[in-house]
Amino acid sequence: MQEDFHYYATYCAAILAGYTHEQSMDICYSAQLVDMCSRTFLIKIKAPLSAATTQLQLEMMDARTDPVGLQDITRIWVSFHFLPADLNAKVRKGAGRLYKSKYRLICNTNSELLVNTVTLANGNGLQAAGIAMHILADTWAHRYFAGTPSLVINNTNYYFYEQIANENGEYKDIPISFRHSTSVPDDLENHKYTNSLFQSSESSIMNLGHGRAGHLPDYSFIRYKYLPAWGDYEEIIKDNPSDFYHAFCQMIYAMQYLHGDISKFMINTYAWNTAKPYEDEIKAIIKKRQLNAAADWKAFGERLSGKEIEPFDLSKYESEYIDAEKDNKNETFLGKFILAAMAQKSMVTNKIFLSGNLLAGYSIDFNEKGFAGIKDYKMLVEYLQQHRTKTT
Repeated sequence: MQEDFHYYATYCAAILAGYTHEQSMDICYSAQLVDMCSRTFLIKIKAPLSAATTQLQLEMMDARTDPVGLQDITRIWVSFHFLPADLNAKVRKGAGRLYKSKYRLICNTNSELLVNTVTLANGNGLQAAGIAMHILADTWAHRYFAGTPSLVINNTNYYFYEQIANENGEYKDIPISFRHSTSVPDDLENHKYTNSLFQSSESSIMNLGHGRAGHLPDYSFIRYKYLPAWGDYEEIIKDNPSDFYHAFCQMIYAMQYLHGDISKFMINTYAWNTAKPYEDEIKAIIKKRQLNAAADWKAFGERLSGKEIEPFDLSKYESEYIDAEKDNKNETFLGKFILAAMAQKSMVTNKIFLSGNLLAGYSIDFNEKGFAGIKDYKMLVEYLQQHRTKTT
């Protein structure tokens, strides 16, 4: 998904879930920050690099693709953008161990890990809530792709069609053509889109996530069909308008839980009734053919709250974090985001490791064995221990 949904639509969902304007701004800012919190950004503010929730294109160009480098890439992308649906999924007969490990990282909706993600955010601040909403939304947009470089999982072929409905609701298949120039915007009128360059190397970063499908998963308006590599090239229809509306209503429900209005977060549950008075307007925004729906979501959100939604500004909280004393950095806006990001990444990595899958690296339960891991996480361990001491 893009800023239009992660920032502006998330704000709208937060308002409908019962949060104030100020709280909703913190939530949607954190949701969008997930797409911006790279190591480049963390170096700039002198923060722990293990809190990275994304990787810039320039960073990816220099990324290592040896086992350690691939584990680093996988930890970031599966934790925040391609949450695995079933870590014990059955794989076709005869599949090798490595293929099974990659197959089990395929993203989809309404998983046990989604419950873990939303539950982890409960009581841990608005930053954690925003991170969870980014992840939840991406399970709908990025379903059927995996957050690890893999040709045998993420590749697609020439069979790619956009489905356009006529006045009778019948769909016509229109061939999609791809190009590789990132400097040229996608051409909606002629159904020309940009995707990653084909690379036959299994672990090429070009085969990460939905790169081979370009930005199609991120556009709310599009309905398309294609042949995924992992599905033995059997056709999949991806109905983004339906998926994005599900994502929006599930975000409302999740935030009603985080707001304290619901006692338990459950999968396959949506705030249909809350969204119902605005359903036509929301679906109209989602279905509108445009590269970026930010202006429409912004206008809708401002009508809901009667407040102005300020544009996202990556530098907004930099000075607060940089100028804070070392012992106080965890209490700043970015400090809370960093702790929540590391907690999420640690949780997902641990779940993957305990399933017997080493693609995201090793994980050790510090409650049982003490701290023995990446030194950045020591601050998270110490913070959790101090927090428990204060609340018990």
